[in-house]
Amino acid sequence: MTPLTVSSSSTNGPVRLRPRSCDQRPALADFINGTTGQDTRPRQRADSSLLYLLASHLMLRRSTGGWVEVICGPMFSGKSEELIRRVTRSKIARIPVQVFKPQLDNRYADNEVVSHSFMKVEATPVSGSLELLKTIADATEVIGIDEGQFFDDGLVDIVDNLAATGKQVIVAGLDTDYLRRPFEPIPSLCDRAEYVTKMLAVCHRCGGPGMYTQRIVRSDDLVVLGALDAYEARCRMCYDPTEPEQPELGLTGE
Repeated sequence: MTPLTVSSSSTNGPVRLRPRSCDQRPALADFINGTTGQDTRPRQRADSSLLYLLASHLMLRRSTGGWVEVICGPMFSGKSEELIRRVTRSKIARIPVQVFKPQLDNRYADNEVVSHSFMKVEATPVSGSLELLKTIADATEVIGIDEGQFFDDGLVDIVDNLAATGKQVIVAGLDTDYLRRPFEPIPSLCDRAEYVTKMLAVCHRCGGPGMYTQRIVRSDDLVVLGALDAYEARCRMCYDPTEPEQPELGLTGE
């Protein structure tokens, strides 16, 4: 909207409003320098342009400090999908990115992180946290780690130190196991993280908020790789730790 100023031809005459020229507006630089009453319009425009460029640079400049993001929750809650979304966003911004996954997780691919909805991103399989650390390039600014619960406890200090050196580290993984016990090192990483995202699945039984991982095969092993053939997401009411496998429904097919 064009600013208006008051103008009168005489003291007792009618008052009329006329548009105020854009050049008459005091520039931001003049407020800073205290020269709003002076006729320095060329300098005003130059100083304003410099301030705009400086402000744009400060707003767009990437922070030199690092931080940690943890994406946790039960199976089928979209943890890997969210990790892929975040690292892809950084790649679009032309920020150097590396993604890692544990070697033992080869359910969908050896050299990719693949979500249950089949979103994927290229990843480097590693045997543990030390190999991960040795594989990180100096130029890398964003580090993605999938299935963090399958890494050793040394991952906590390594991630902490990476953030201290200016890296952005994003870790996705289960925070509890199939018996609802803390699944390290994810809970410890949550304590060190600036940002923690708790994901929820949809309960396979009732459609409610699925916050637990229900194992539906008989095994006492902590790690049993699988997907819908071995696990379901369950809500608080439908979760049953004594249910080792899915009950037969008595349906027959022809």
